[in-house]
Amino acid sequence: MTLWSGRLGSQTADALWAFTQSISFDIRMARDDLEGSRAHVKGLGRAGLISAEEVESLLNALDRVGTELTEGALKPDVGDEDVHTLIERRVTELAGDTGAKLHTGRSRNDQVATALRLYCKRELAAVAEGIIGLCEVLSSRAKEAGDAYLPGYTHLQRAQPVLLAHHLLAHGWALLRDLDRLYSARTRLSVGPLGAGALAGSSLALDPDWVAAELGFEGRFENSLDAVSDRDFVAESLFVLSLVGVHLSRVGEEVVLWSTQEFGFLRLADRWATGSSMLPQKKNPDVAELARGKSGRIIGHLAGFMATLKGLPLSYNRDLQEDKEPLFDAFDQVGLALSALSGLLAEVSFDIDRMQEAADDPTSVAVDLAEWLVARGMPFRRAHAVVGGLVRDSLDRGVPLAELVEAHPELGQEAALLFEPKSAVRRRTTPGGAGPEPVAKQLQSFAEKLGSERRRWGLPST
Repeated sequence: MTLWSGRLGSQTADALWAFTQSISFDIRMARDDLEGSRAHVKGLGRAGLISAEEVESLLNALDRVGTELTEGALKPDVGDEDVHTLIERRVTELAGDTGAKLHTGRSRNDQVATALRLYCKRELAAVAEGIIGLCEVLSSRAKEAGDAYLPGYTHLQRAQPVLLAHHLLAHGWALLRDLDRLYSARTRLSVGPLGAGALAGSSLALDPDWVAAELGFEGRFENSLDAVSDRDFVAESLFVLSLVGVHLSRVGEEVVLWSTQEFGFLRLADRWATGSSMLPQKKNPDVAELARGKSGRIIGHLAGFMATLKGLPLSYNRDLQEDKEPLFDAFDQVGLALSALSGLLAEVSFDIDRMQEAADDPTSVAVDLAEWLVARGMPFRRAHAVVGGLVRDSLDRGVPLAELVEAHPELGQEAALLFEPKSAVRRRTTPGGAGPEPVAKQLQSFAEKLGSERRRWGLPST
């Protein structure tokens, strides 16, 4: 029997049922629906709409349903359209006529919105924990890297030497920004919709403020129409997850590049690589490639859901059922990617000699030569032209750049010392730069920021 059988006389068409059901995917919100229902029952008791005995009966039934779902003893029935129907149906079986009072003063519209907000609060925190874990791997590997350095790139062309620690932490700072966005999104969605009803509130003596506080929300809705139709929090969660996915994709891209024979900067641990069904020599970075590939899928979820939202009138429309599958998948894929990349990066080995050999390319000293001239009074544009001309001359004539620098009247032997290995990276001294002094400070500030994030998200310190 459907929840609307009193209004519609004929049996629901099978094709309609197959097209509109959501139990196949929203069952994962059972825990959140149960939490919302417990608070709702207590609120009904406080309002005098059900007796203390009925409150106890309903709460016991809800606890029993939770246990049955956890143990796999409760399965959806043919008539269970969604997880909310499943739970109400089973509560009614357990509590009899009292179970029929569970939905008093509540619509599935505010019920679904409540459960989904609770789900997002929980899952955003889980993603935050995964990001913190990956950041800790990056921090640990950066500390291990010591004074190892490699080429820094612009346009995928060698630009300037940077410490490996600096490069690893660059990914870490991007992920810390993601944590800020996650926290902000989680704070904004902390609004309790229960009490909004289908769209206009209720004539019953409900107390939405109390129920919102009972559920851990920071407040209740201000407008009942907005409360049941608002899915900004889903769109915002999808955006934050998409950006996390983009940052993980960038990490994946560099793992793919660095593990090629052409770069040769890192070697994958065997247990974090795959092989080929045909080519015996292959060792493939599938984790990194999938982190890169799945980001497009998550971005697609965001774009698709925004298109769904853009044409909807107030208040609730069934189109909003399309919020869950993209959201659930985005949480799943980001969580899996965070775990896999954390494991991969924790066990990867870096070929420091290969990195440093590439970073010691003489042309990587070009900007240091220009700055050397600037420090001695030459305007930068002229210094740029002088060094650029020497680089071009070196490449055209096949003469080592260091020889040309040593022979140049405005440079000479002192400037040629800049070509010594590690010299260029050691000269990066400005705050936030890629040299040893600023990176040492950066390692400390990154560790402190990670500690504060652990506290903010209620995680134990490491």
